[in-house]
Amino acid sequence: MNYISTRDSQKIFTFKDAFLKGLADDGGLFVPQSLKKFKKEELDRLNGLSYNDLAAEIIYPFIGDFMQKDELISLISKSYSNFRSSDIVKISDLGDLKILELFHGPTLAFKDIAMQVIGNLFQYHLENDQKKINILVATSGDTGAAAIDALRGKSNLNVFVLHPNNRISPVQRKLMTIHDEKNVFNIAIEGNFDDCQNLVKAMFNDKKFSKTINMSGVNSINWARIIVQTVYYFYAYFKVGNDKPLSFSVPTGNFGDIYAGYLGKKLGLPIDKLIVATNKNDILHRAISVGDYSQKKVEETNSPSMDIQIASNFERLLHNVKNCNSEVTKKVMSEIKKNTYKIDKNDLNEIKKDFVSETLDENETLKVIKTINEKHHRVVDPHTAVGIGAVKKLGLEKNCVVLSTAHPCKFPQAIEDAISKTENLPGSLNYVNYKKEKFEVLPNDIEKVKDYVLNSI
Repeated sequence: MNYISTRDSQKIFTFKDAFLKGLADDGGLFVPQSLKKFKKEELDRLNGLSYNDLAAEIIYPFIGDFMQKDELISLISKSYSNFRSSDIVKISDLGDLKILELFHGPTLAFKDIAMQVIGNLFQYHLENDQKKINILVATSGDTGAAAIDALRGKSNLNVFVLHPNNRISPVQRKLMTIHDEKNVFNIAIEGNFDDCQNLVKAMFNDKKFSKTINMSGVNSINWARIIVQTVYYFYAYFKVGNDKPLSFSVPTGNFGDIYAGYLGKKLGLPIDKLIVATNKNDILHRAISVGDYSQKKVEETNSPSMDIQIASNFERLLHNVKNCNSEVTKKVMSEIKKNTYKIDKNDLNEIKKDFVSETLDENETLKVIKTINEKHHRVVDPHTAVGIGAVKKLGLEKNCVVLSTAHPCKFPQAIEDAISKTENLPGSLNYVNYKKEKFEVLPNDIEKVKDYVLNSI
């Protein structure tokens, strides 16, 4: 499969190019040049496969030039060998809703599902190419921990994680900062997640710097993340779809996880609506409901992984809506950078064929956690609560799956505020409470961050 940039359809790239670069040199995101839908009989053949076997079938067409299929099968098995569920994900009932539990990996968040595979893809590449890679990651809380767990200790590779200082939960931070492997570097930026993301993008766009350090990335802008996350949409459909289209409610800030569902639909999966669930940092809700894509000040919430105003993966959707016209997409992204872009009526109608959205404020999120605990004797994290609340506000509970993206123990303050008790870490992770943390606090200054990276390598 060949790849292009959302901002230049003339240059052709392999999966290896797209994977290792992460971000295109022109600032665009990599997307497939074309997609082939699964036919009904092909979907029937996939139905009933184990998660690992299904993953191999979904992923391989996207990366076939990178490795052999038997190598991919082995890599997937290795990637998921340390998950607490033998099925990798779990599906549970919550009244009329189904809950897709994606937090059974080593760092208790859905990011593990893609990141463990990506870590092993990097290792596979480096076994054949000994040139050292430096991976830079921006995190709103969960991506960093998942990236570090997947990449720590790997040879010929360093990982630098930028998180917003004092704006993620203590458990999220500790899962990143307790590791003492020499290839792990944690940086707390005095700013918000968008500042961290902008710093990473700026370093990608600094061609001299990025080439000097052989820079790569694993944020959701990396197409490999999207591919791997698409698998659990297929898995959920085969488990609960009963040949009826399903809707999926996805708590999202950077639009990557829900774009993976959109990819599944484009591949032929019978998906009805993709529900964009946001907190009061509601740029995606405003965009999808009324076309307002103006950026506002990021506010801290009790669902910090969605405290974002720049939804990077939305560019991929806009590229699709603009009939994959890279010149038009480039112009749109220029307007977005100036904060002057509004989605026109025709494009908005096209988006609404696949997406609906809703937003919850702080009190509504806590109320959902409390209600779920009282009615179902279950504790959900605040992001999952936003996903549940969005479905209920929209009245779309029938044939709907809510993506549960993180374990509630990662957000003790929100759980305490909602139900006056805390959720404990799984026993296997209790050690994180007692290990010494290691991170560097830096200002929101590109030159200071670049100097730190250069001095560290």
